[in-house]
Amino acid sequence: MRVLSADGQLIAEYGEKRRSPLTYQQVPPRFVQALIAIEDKRFEEHRGVDPIRFSRVVLDLLITGDREGAGGSTLTQQVARNYFLTQQKTFTRKFTEILLALKMESELSKSEIFELYINKHFLGYRSYGIQAAATVYYGRDINDLTLPQLAMIAGLHQAPSSANPIANKQRAKKRRNAVLSAMRVNQFITDSEYQSAIEAPITATYHGNNPEFEAFYLAEMVRAEMVERFGLAAYDDGYTVYTTVNSDLQKAANRGVRKSLVDYSRRHGYLGPEQHLSGQDPSQQVDMAGLNELYPRGGLVPALVVPGDELGLYVIPKGETTPVLLPMADLSWARKRIKVDEKGPAIKVPEDVAVPGDIVRLEATGQGWQLAQIPFVQGALVALAPLDGSVQALVGGFDYQLSKFNRAVQSNRQPGSNFKPFVYSAALDKGYTPATIVNDAPIVRSDSTLEGVWRPKNSGDRYLGPIPLRQALYQSRNLSSIRVLDDIGIRYTRDYISRFGFDSERLSNDMTLVLGSTAMSPMEIATGYAVFANGGYQVEPYFIDRIEDSNGNIVFQANPAIVCRGCPEAPNVFAPADSSQSTAIDIQPLALNVDEGSASAPSVPIAVKRYAPQVVSPQTAFLIDSMLKDVVLLGTARAAKRALPRDDLAGKTGTTNDAVDAWFTGYNGDYVASTWVGFDSNTSLGYNEFGGKAALPGWIEFMTVALANRPSNNLPQPVGIVQVRIDPKTGLLATPNTKDARFEFFKADNVPTTFTSTTLNIDFSVEQQAPTTALDGQADDSPEILF
Repeated sequence: MRVLSADGQLIAEYGEKRRSPLTYQQVPPRFVQALIAIEDKRFEEHRGVDPIRFSRVVLDLLITGDREGAGGSTLTQQVARNYFLTQQKTFTRKFTEILLALKMESELSKSEIFELYINKHFLGYRSYGIQAAATVYYGRDINDLTLPQLAMIAGLHQAPSSANPIANKQRAKKRRNAVLSAMRVNQFITDSEYQSAIEAPITATYHGNNPEFEAFYLAEMVRAEMVERFGLAAYDDGYTVYTTVNSDLQKAANRGVRKSLVDYSRRHGYLGPEQHLSGQDPSQQVDMAGLNELYPRGGLVPALVVPGDELGLYVIPKGETTPVLLPMADLSWARKRIKVDEKGPAIKVPEDVAVPGDIVRLEATGQGWQLAQIPFVQGALVALAPLDGSVQALVGGFDYQLSKFNRAVQSNRQPGSNFKPFVYSAALDKGYTPATIVNDAPIVRSDSTLEGVWRPKNSGDRYLGPIPLRQALYQSRNLSSIRVLDDIGIRYTRDYISRFGFDSERLSNDMTLVLGSTAMSPMEIATGYAVFANGGYQVEPYFIDRIEDSNGNIVFQANPAIVCRGCPEAPNVFAPADSSQSTAIDIQPLALNVDEGSASAPSVPIAVKRYAPQVVSPQTAFLIDSMLKDVVLLGTARAAKRALPRDDLAGKTGTTNDAVDAWFTGYNGDYVASTWVGFDSNTSLGYNEFGGKAALPGWIEFMTVALANRPSNNLPQPVGIVQVRIDPKTGLLATPNTKDARFEFFKADNVPTTFTSTTLNIDFSVEQQAPTTALDGQADDSPEILF
């Protein structure tokens, strides 16, 4: 089974047998000549058994009694043996082999028999058939091989395990030259061609399961899905799976996650060298051999520290022979990590970091090598196309070889303020507007379940008093958000949020809902944000585009529900706030959208086009999108605007209590991506680690590639949205003399009709409210904290 990207690059291979069947017409004529010359020179003349060759073998047997001597089997007999018989050498098996060969010659053409032969034989390193062998040994198509390379593969049939050019070059060369000699004797090649070919060097190297880029977490998702569909036959029946992943975007996602994690680990101190390969004496000659047993992880290359001087650390990266200097100035970050927010003394000499014989990790940068370390923190990224839900990139951790746990889909982490836009969307459908004034002031709630009181906080206990809803979102004000949820009601909000694909039964049933206390995966969050990105439609994530069998027949073709704005065929399941209509829809996050049926059919029926249901009105989606753009322009994600000076970026940061989880989910009309950073142990990321600092850089790295050379892609302003000039202090219409007036978007039915005339009094008093059931809250994004 081969797993490929949408653009045809190899992601992974699974199974015990690598097979790429060819037709006779696809085989280069020179290979046909090579195989016939060495295996069965009278193939075109006999009828399944070569009388001359068979007589010679029988005579040798009578004289010597040696059954292990050279066999007299024709190509046809070998086909009969390989497909129907065992390799056991008995007279009964030989007799059956002859009968089968005669029968095959009467039923099949010579080209058909030849096809069976070249596609069945084991030729070493899990390759079965000549095309698989060409790929394994030369990484090329059989038709692109030279004469000596074709002769090498033709010679493999006798002893593929022990005489292949990787296991035994000398024996393989001897066998290759025997094939070339037979071709010359049979006048298939000239003397000059023969002489040139036998002088050619052995160029074969192993080209096994070497992915063209890393997407191992997604590959495992595909493997599990294929086994569920086809059982163990998924491994051996020659399926090719085309995923939805774009190779360039996946590479960018890998870099983004890894860079953010490596940078985080540098901010919190050095764990020290990975291991030591020699004695404690710094002058001792170090052992280079141990370096070769280590492998790059997450792009970080192992390197051996060698003796040097006070200028810095001298290291030899794996694969190189010359020492590289890491200057002292670049080592200043490597103070010993004592705990998350505590580091040891400053670095004064290179030995404070490592001594000769130590193994360290290096990161390749544009300026050369830089000291790094395998991070002690983890991360994930999921990117979707918001118009159909196709997975464009997926990273489940720093390195699959170090941890196979897929945090993109298997982890459930609290999203913190990353969740607020869903609650604000519910508020906009309950009569709120971006200009609605909400109070950002302290709240104290008695709660017997908490054995005390609940005091949610903003960062540094800073409160702004009455502010517009727009400001409350882009500055991620917790107290304003709690008041909004309290006003619109938890039951209504939980039911409303199910429109985004969330299970309402899993959602927190208290005020911490707006603070992101419900644990979710990055895939779920990205799916929810896709509704904002596409204008209000719920798409279903999918990662398999199509599956082909060994003959190239399509046995499965994805049929995703696509966004079609304004199409009458698209189902509309959103309802006004005062409607009793249920808004919950049943959509499974990883559904592959296939009709049940035989997976082994040669083709799939043409599917009826499916349309994504509209779950949020275009007007509400537009308003939330406008507010989330201000998060990038004015709020906690301003770094995204500095890195990507575009007008179509929107998103939201999120940080949970004690900075246990850091998030950023953002989008434009082309891509929606969610990034998460945290420890698997649910411990704190440390002081001053927020979504905008720990998670946002990975998103920026990804989007820089994803949006390169792409034009701006904003949501169109829908009918029913108007823009008027207001007083941001009151939310009312501005007069010509209103100071700091600004334009604001409104639904046509919610446009204010009164002109501002007074300034609201700011009330910073503590608000005592009735008891409620609540969890300990989450820390919010910089510059806010939750509790």
